[in-house]
Amino acid sequence: MFGAPKAIKAVVEFAQKAMGVKDVRVAPPLNQAIWARGVRSPPNRIRVRFERKRNDDENAKEKLYVLASYVEGITSFKGLETTVIEADEE
Repeated sequence: MFGAPKAIKAVVEFAQKAMGVKDVRVAPPLNQAIWARGVRSPPNRIRVRFERKRNDDENAKEKLYVLASYVEGITSFKGLETTVIEADEE
C-alpha cells in the first residue's frame, strides 16, 4: 500500500524506462484519476497512454517529451497488454 504521490512517481518512472525520454508530463485527467480517492488510497490499476511528442521549445534540454494521459472506459484489465501504435495509424 502506498500513496498517490508514490503512484505518480511510479507512472513517471515507468514512462522514462519504456519510452527512453527523461521529460515526462502527466496530463491533468490522469492526475485527477490517481488522486480521486485521496492521498492514501490511489487505484490499484489504471490504464495509461504514453505519447512521445516533439518539444517545440527552442532552448529545451530534450528534443522529445512523453505525455502520460488517462484512458477512460476500461472496466476489466483481463487480457490487456502493452501495444505500440505508430503515429500514422491514428
